[in-house]
Amino acid sequence: MTEHRVLGKKLEDKMGSLIRWDPFRERMSLGNAMDRLFDDSFVRPGFAWMAPFGAANLAIDMYETKDDVVVKAALPGIKPEQVEVTITGDTLTIRGESNEENEAKEENYIRKERRYGSFARSLTLPGGLKTDKADATFENGVLTLQIPKSEETKPKSIQVKAK
Repeated sequence: MTEHRVLGKKLEDKMGSLIRWDPFRERMSLGNAMDRLFDDSFVRPGFAWMAPFGAANLAIDMYETKDDVVVKAALPGIKPEQVEVTITGDTLTIRGESNEENEAKEENYIRKERRYGSFARSLTLPGGLKTDKADATFENGVLTLQIPKSEETKPKSIQVKAK
């Protein structure tokens, strides 16, 4: 072994334990990538596959108009009485539960389908809303919330005067 001094310290040369960097060592073949894709999708399913509803499946749109903040949530197959909407501070929570049973009998065939489960999703709302004046409607499986803005947060037009 040879001795080297770096900044006054003894450094031993250990070239035998160094591994040369190979940029292609960690590349993945197309076959391996496809195997990993199918393993992640079917063998180890995510949350959305485990329950009929859940935060992952509750599609929400939130947008702003001149006077309101509007939140729309897609809740297909859910009845309005199965949905609970709460606003605490600046957090909007939509939760509910689905219990549905259908039965259809044909000649020698009986089909029974059940859909059940609970769901919940929370969103942070922008500040300056009149949450006590919020309005909720439910039509064709879509929950629509309109939350009015306070006067302080509504955009105001200021006229520029020339001198």
